[in-house]
Amino acid sequence: MTYDLIVVGTGPGGYVAAIRAAQLGMKVAVVERENLGGICLNWGCIPTKALLKSAQVFEYIQHAEDYGIKVGSAKADFGSMISRSRGVADGMSKGISFLMRKNKIDVIEGEGKLLRGKKVEVTEKSGKKTTYDAEHIIVATGARARQLPNLPIDGEKIIGYRQAMTLDKQPKRMVVVGAGAIGVEFAYFYHSIGTEVTIVEFMPGGLVPREDADVSKELTKIYKKKGIKVLPNTSVESVDTSKKVLKVTTKNRKTEKEEIIECDVVLSAAGVSPNTENIGLEDLGVKTDRGLIEVDDMYRTNVPGIYAIGDVVSGPALAHVASAEGIVCVENIAGMNPHPIDYGNIPGCTYCVPEVASVGYTEAAAKEAGYEVKVGKFPFSASGKASAAGAKEGFVKVIYDAKYGEWLGAHMIGANVTEMIAEVVAARKLETTGHEILKAVHPHPTMSEAVMEATAAAYDEVIHL
Repeated sequence: MTYDLIVVGTGPGGYVAAIRAAQLGMKVAVVERENLGGICLNWGCIPTKALLKSAQVFEYIQHAEDYGIKVGSAKADFGSMISRSRGVADGMSKGISFLMRKNKIDVIEGEGKLLRGKKVEVTEKSGKKTTYDAEHIIVATGARARQLPNLPIDGEKIIGYRQAMTLDKQPKRMVVVGAGAIGVEFAYFYHSIGTEVTIVEFMPGGLVPREDADVSKELTKIYKKKGIKVLPNTSVESVDTSKKVLKVTTKNRKTEKEEIIECDVVLSAAGVSPNTENIGLEDLGVKTDRGLIEVDDMYRTNVPGIYAIGDVVSGPALAHVASAEGIVCVENIAGMNPHPIDYGNIPGCTYCVPEVASVGYTEAAAKEAGYEVKVGKFPFSASGKASAAGAKEGFVKVIYDAKYGEWLGAHMIGANVTEMIAEVVAARKLETTGHEILKAVHPHPTMSEAVMEATAAAYDEVIHL
């Protein structure tokens, strides 16, 4: 069978690219070896947010008296939380299946491999192989949990994110290796329902080390206050898994002091690795660099007719980035001449409590780039809405170019900031200046007022501080 486009992988890059291509009149097929929606929908973005919501509701109940409500003692039902998370993911996957049918996209189940002559060989679970032809082929095979050399994931004692959301039993003690988004989200979930959690981070500073230094410092302070042990600038030397109780040997990279931490399970949250092995890239001569496929700004590889998007190419390994890349790639194939993606204006969100959201330059990066900056900061402790909601932790920090008022970056930590960051992304896209944000009337009382107030602080016009 011949198609205009075959997409290998149906994560948020693959299925979005397929739907956009179908909208543009192409005959499209997708190849999927597991579940429609890929890792994000089935094992990442969506089910983790369901778990985090369960933890948040549990915390609300525990603090109900703070809101003038008396309830009986609450107990976290770990199995039911896991079951709800899986149900949410399954429902979303069925939604993608509906979208495939609605857009007349053929779903081919099996392992896809690229062959010469713009062909894709699909091996079904039964072993049957079928070859399909396409004028264009997009590789969107995503990524998997990265394995550290001294921390091999066995799925039982040393686990990755997939196992972390399907454990049979809640561990009493957990060591999380890596303080990025995956690490701090799972740390919050497990700690909130009673697990004793230690986070080990190789980078100095604190949690979410890629964020602005002020945000990293604030989240670290809040987590420590919650009772989560945080070990920054620390390496995991080894894990003794010979007995039921695991022994994790860590070393502080500055003092070289070693510490042994006992736990029931270790969660490796040290990033992801692209799924680019054994899919035919070498046979076709597709160029790669450290496992990532090399592409131009329209996601064309060096081999005509072969494209790549999402976690298999360089750039932020984020669902919304993969979706945007898929749309640009397909619209270019269709001759629509789309604008390349501005990777300097990609928002990042972490859904722990409090949430973290950011876009653009950090303060340090802006200064390093040579900008003279105006920096404003507004704490949620001064926000009427935050006080009413009982969510006074965190702040909004904004960074502007002092000369022209260009909005260089924004960094937020607090309740619902992952919803608020879109204002900054849109404003930066429209080249909005600091003065324009300052004079744009924000509704009161809202958390989003903090964006205006932080901007006012940057220009020495803040009212409520």
